[in-house]
Amino acid sequence: MISTGEIARGMQGALGLLKRDPAAPSYFDNTLEACVRSFQVMILVAPLHVTLMLLRYTSVTSTADELEIVLVEALRYVVDWLLFPVLFYEIARRRNWLGLFPRYISALNWVNLPAMIVAVIGVVLATLLPAVPAELVRIALQALFFYWFLATTRATLGVAWPVATLLLVVNWVPSLFISLIVDRFLGIALVAGA
Repeated sequence: MISTGEIARGMQGALGLLKRDPAAPSYFDNTLEACVRSFQVMILVAPLHVTLMLLRYTSVTSTADELEIVLVEALRYVVDWLLFPVLFYEIARRRNWLGLFPRYISALNWVNLPAMIVAVIGVVLATLLPAVPAELVRIALQALFFYWFLATTRATLGVAWPVATLLLVVNWVPSLFISLIVDRFLGIALVAGA
């Protein structure tokens, strides 16, 4: 399991990436072992993800039963987390970025921890607000996460904004499709007035 020292270092690096600190990528080792180890962040983030899902399912209805929802959402969590590294590996291979692959994926994995903490706080805040301010909070959260991804991509890969934006699209669009498929499979519908 990840030590508290590793968690502190990962969080510090992730926050440094958000602040565009040029030294932030150095918080993540550029080794395959560190990259593989960074996937343990999934375990740390899982309770926060469950919290977000519980909050989400208070404002929707579903035709699926509880066990089916839990199984499908757990599968979505794992697939969503692993999909971009698999896609990016092929991109990195073709662009000669394999030397940067471990640090980049490690950084993205670690960014998920503080990002999920911010997401839980933001979503809880949004549930307490009227509809329009709540939607503004959700939009601001999405903008923050997009910016964080772009800043991480630029800092760790050393690419320009357009390339970072293309990688954001490669990351976000498949996740969006997975969400749409899962919602359709589970028969998700918004609760009126939620």
